Amino acid sequence: MTSVSTDLLRRFDVPGPRYTSYPTADRFVEAFGPADLATAITQRRAGPAVQVQPLSIYVHIPFCESLCYYCACNKIITKKHDRSAPYLRALEREIELYTRQIGRDRPVTQLHLGGGSPTFLSNEELTGLVQMLRRSFALAPGGEQSIEIDPRTVDAARLEHLARLGFNRISFGVQDFEPEVQKAVHRIQPAEQVFQLMDAARLIGFESINVDLIYGLPRQTAESFDRTLARIAQLRPDRIALYAYAHLPARFKPQRHIVPIDLPDGGTKLNMLERSLSAFGDAGYVYIGMDHFALPSDALAIAKRQGRLHRNFQGYSTQPDCDLVGLGVSAIGRIGASYSQNAKTLEEYYDLLEQDRLPVVRGLALSRDDLARRAVIMALMCQGQLVFESIELAWLLDFQQYFAAELERLGEYEEMGLLKLDDAGIQVTASGWYVVRAIAMVFDRYVQADRNRAKFSRII
Repeated sequence: MTSVSTDLLRRFDVPGPRYTSYPTADRFVEAFGPADLATAITQRRAGPAVQVQPLSIYVHIPFCESLCYYCACNKIITKKHDRSAPYLRALEREIELYTRQIGRDRPVTQLHLGGGSPTFLSNEELTGLVQMLRRSFALAPGGEQSIEIDPRTVDAARLEHLARLGFNRISFGVQDFEPEVQKAVHRIQPAEQVFQLMDAARLIGFESINVDLIYGLPRQTAESFDRTLARIAQLRPDRIALYAYAHLPARFKPQRHIVPIDLPDGGTKLNMLERSLSAFGDAGYVYIGMDHFALPSDALAIAKRQGRLHRNFQGYSTQPDCDLVGLGVSAIGRIGASYSQNAKTLEEYYDLLEQDRLPVVRGLALSRDDLARRAVIMALMCQGQLVFESIELAWLLDFQQYFAAELERLGEYEEMGLLKLDDAGIQVTASGWYVVRAIAMVFDRYVQADRNRAKFSRII
């Protein structure tokens, strides 16, 4: 990986979207409801060759047994495992409502279970959920089936069960191996437990194993995080997701348990990031983009080399650009030129399903401008380059005229060596990859018009 200066990281340590979608979810409106989603589905099915277009499915399992103080996910903390039964029945109802409209003939090439903690469910419940999905959707042989795993809730036998169900990609939530940091965020999991699970997962034969890390947590220091990085190098997962902790206690109540004085300052966070980039490079990882790293042999690294990288609500992906069905409380979906999000509370989610309605409470129908800008932003975020002609042909516009103001702003980035700009297009440089979110933000008309960016996580 190309080295990057601390000055550059510091300059771009500002809030900004992660661009798992464009427009971003904060732009969704409550005027978009089930009827609008039904219209989007009808229009999509009327399109050419829709039957062969792949489909992605995301299932949100909100339950967790214990609260992690840093968490900003939509979750329900409970030790009552009987709460999952009515939730699974509700999921079955939601799936039935979807298949009535979307059909059962489109191949599903990506399935992802997230949360919360999907492994809150018992083996029997996970089996029932997967069987339910297989009955209702055409899960393609060899497709990607991934699940997020809380290491505290699984053992080797459970990993074997997940493999038998068809899961071929797993992600372990580690965050930090230091006991003091784990205590400060209320997530105790010994490193030895993770190493044993990794050994078991490799023997079972999962195609790709990811580990999540977070820097900027309470009681972390650059030196303590170095020890976590050294253990990660020993663990050698196929992929690493390195996230910056965003302390937003006004938005996320669990973060109010964190003592602000325990948080590392901005300079220390930048130091941790710089040392992480160096450690991953020394260990042989490829920088995919933003916060994703992978071994050269991993499918994600191969996709980047071949220009096949994509981005969806789960982050960087090898999955081609396609429709996404989001199932479960708070889940987000994408059908054609629309986004939709389900109710965020169980009570409202259950109530809408009992009314025989899809539990959509907000969303967005994208305009022509939204679609053109989405194409630009995703090209920059995924390929690191943009050919003006491709946008001109797809959206019947003169790129340099339509985006004249944006191209003028990019001149400053070119002077900094972050990109190369000519009459044919834009090429992000190796240094520019580290701040590609900032480059993409130039084309985000909502962000450029909105001075209140504190709602986003920081780029660095």
